[in-house]
Amino acid sequence: MARVVRFHQHGGPEVLRIENIDVPGPSRGEVQIRVKALGLNRAEVLLRTGSYIETPTLPSGLGLEAAGIVEAVGEDVGGFVPGDAVSVVPPPSMVRWPAYGELVTFPAEFVVKHPPSLGWEAAAAVWVQYLTAYGALIDIAKLRRDDFVVITAASSSVGLAAIQIANLIGATPIAVTRTSGKKQALLEFGATHVIASAEEDLEARMIDIAGPKGVRVVFDPIGGPIFEPLTAAMSRGGILIEYGGLSPEPTPFPLFTILSKTLTLRGYLVHEIIGDPARLKAAKAFILEGLESGNLKPIIARTFPFEQIVEAHRFLESNQQFGKIVVTV
Repeated sequence: MARVVRFHQHGGPEVLRIENIDVPGPSRGEVQIRVKALGLNRAEVLLRTGSYIETPTLPSGLGLEAAGIVEAVGEDVGGFVPGDAVSVVPPPSMVRWPAYGELVTFPAEFVVKHPPSLGWEAAAAVWVQYLTAYGALIDIAKLRRDDFVVITAASSSVGLAAIQIANLIGATPIAVTRTSGKKQALLEFGATHVIASAEEDLEARMIDIAGPKGVRVVFDPIGGPIFEPLTAAMSRGGILIEYGGLSPEPTPFPLFTILSKTLTLRGYLVHEIIGDPARLKAAKAFILEGLESGNLKPIIARTFPFEQIVEAHRFLESNQQFGKIVVTV
């Protein structure tokens, strides 16, 4: 028996339950992990509320990130033995392979031996944020040294990962956050410029910062009305990569701006990196090298014990965090 988190109906954090279930051993090609820490993500809120790209059969588990110790390996698995310290790349389906539990099982191709310098909490906070930011900025946008890159929702774990990757490449990160409350923290973290979108004219500030050249790359999980000022300040031939839809308001399509500037608006899910072995291999190499050098360093906003998973989800939805929320098991 092992404790897992499941929900029997869609709803708020209170629908999450800790239950004891029998966990079968790993099947062929799988690795079973004794979990030490979990990383929390917005996708898990969407699954819990019934708004995710997957529709689970209830009751359902959830969770995309974990770090721990290999408990057992299935047939045809090489490179892992019981006792190895590992972390988990988010799988194609968190319904099929949920991470919230004391004992979890994942396909071996999504299990990674992370740098030993990382503790359990940091290791559980690596893969969603860095794979998401890498896939958008490096794999798709081909971020360059002389680029300006606008990063909205900048204080989220993915936003912070994007700032670190931009600095690693030598690009200029412009962090966008709703109010100035997190401005100083973002500047200290490495953002070259910070724009408080609820307090400043976003378009004017972007143009002031980037100059007549404009911003070539925009990385946004929000959508909604922000699309118009974002695209208005972009450079000719620029690319806006949309990886979420946090705004409850309709998202306009700024047709004439897109036509006149020959912009690319690109929908993006991290699954396209995860589902392509060659692209995933390149992403892992980039991220592991960055972790080992210290150029990429996960920021933990707050840690909760496993028994407080409901409180952890409430904090996740409060938008108060700066970095990743982690649950220890």
